Amino acid sequence: MTTRRTEYPAGEGAAGRRAGPGFLVPGGVVAEGRYRLLAELGADPRVQARFWRAQDNQLRRDVALTLLTGDPADGPAAGRARRVLERTMHAARITHPGTSRVLDVLGPGNGVAPTEGLLGIVVADFSQGTDLVDVIAEHPLPPATAAKLLEPLAAAVELAHHSGMVLGVDHPQRIRVTPDGLLRLSFPGPLPEATLQDDVRGLGAVLYLLLTGRWPLPGVPGIPSAPLGPDGQVVPPRALFGYIPYELSSAAVRSLSDDATGGIRTSAGLLRVLERAKANEDGTQLIAAVPDEVEDDYDDGTVWTTRRPANDRAKRRKLAIGVTTLAVATVGVLAWVGLQLISFFGDDTPTSGGPTVVATAPGNAENNPKPPQPGEPIQAAGVQVFNVKGTPDNPRRANRAVDGDMKTSWKTDRYQQPFPTLKPGVGIMASFAEPVPFAEVVIDSPSSGTVVEIRTAPSEKPALEETKVIGKAELQAGQTKLQLDSAEPTQHILIWITKLGDGNASELTEVGFVRAR
Repeated sequence: MTTRRTEYPAGEGAAGRRAGPGFLVPGGVVAEGRYRLLAELGADPRVQARFWRAQDNQLRRDVALTLLTGDPADGPAAGRARRVLERTMHAARITHPGTSRVLDVLGPGNGVAPTEGLLGIVVADFSQGTDLVDVIAEHPLPPATAAKLLEPLAAAVELAHHSGMVLGVDHPQRIRVTPDGLLRLSFPGPLPEATLQDDVRGLGAVLYLLLTGRWPLPGVPGIPSAPLGPDGQVVPPRALFGYIPYELSSAAVRSLSDDATGGIRTSAGLLRVLERAKANEDGTQLIAAVPDEVEDDYDDGTVWTTRRPANDRAKRRKLAIGVTTLAVATVGVLAWVGLQLISFFGDDTPTSGGPTVVATAPGNAENNPKPPQPGEPIQAAGVQVFNVKGTPDNPRRANRAVDGDMKTSWKTDRYQQPFPTLKPGVGIMASFAEPVPFAEVVIDSPSSGTVVEIRTAPSEKPALEETKVIGKAELQAGQTKLQLDSAEPTQHILIWITKLGDGNASELTEVGFVRAR
């Protein structure tokens, strides 16, 4: 980070100068001369805080200083600073690797001279390592790495919340990456009005930053802001980088949300997502490495060896039986693979079983003489249940219809009477990062007889009459491809169920979207 330069009056330099208004520079001293400033590492303009690495002149060690600047005569500013110091003293009781230990809290008349231009100082252990902003400066981190980095910080927040205290993790320049790969709150000092939910929102913002290199909360100088969709909401990380797992992408956005029904409201909820992401990655590390070479004196009867085989008839008989068994198994596997290739040739999309049915949507032949040609699959940035009457059907499980996992699904409620007796229908609304022309929608479902309409929509929550039908089909048990009759770009696609399957319920295992060429 570039060091701020300041011109000194003739004959004066930084060494030994006390900090005053506008005079925080490397070499200056604060707290009545106890701490010498070494390098400024960031700032939080919301409370006029500046973050410095400094040296304790008495104990001869480096410390992290959060300097609250301002005029002591400014009553409101002084009151906000006192509130920051009070909340920091309470949070100082938390001991965890995810947060630096608070060593001291100083205020005017209590370690801070009135002439220093400071309203307070928080002194903490200095965290060796790297600025968080520098870590993501060149490119975002792999999802598993992001989860591992954030987990200790989320655990520290959870520990603080159990005691009813706020840590204040909603600013990236307060956080550093330690040499052992942990995110640590290195410059403590919760804002005067910060709540527990602000901590959760801050964790979600840090996760978003790690995954995308962009900051989704109000702008921080030097960090690109997260893009917004047409609805004014932050675009999910998966819409920017398709390799990001849906659960991590959704967790980042849901942590930022103020929606009490769909948002992540506690640090424990986010911590569980991070632990699952870390466990999935750790599972790939359990396969033992294959040794590069075999020691000459190693002999346990294995088939492959660098020695000449011993002339042992029993061993030769066992070897013959083993080779024969392996050959039979190989033939069986090859036969099975051949059958699978014949059954699924030309279709690499997993299905829920049964045939693949292609449904041609009834279009306007005059306006669309040729149907749009399918191109590449495209991942939805987010989904939600679309409901026009009554209670939404399983709204927390809507994302299971687009998570790429054939073992999960979204199901409607089971109705006593068929549509439209109680409601005209129910469906899921898929939203994308930008308007896209679509050629096909592919639906995997075990619910034979379900009738769906594919509709374009002007927004995530339109009136049903504002949507436009571009495809319709009766689903078969298995996979149904709906060829759409319109390639007009749209950012929102509604899968609208107008007739339920057997038992007046329907299930969507997976829904895929294919853009038009």
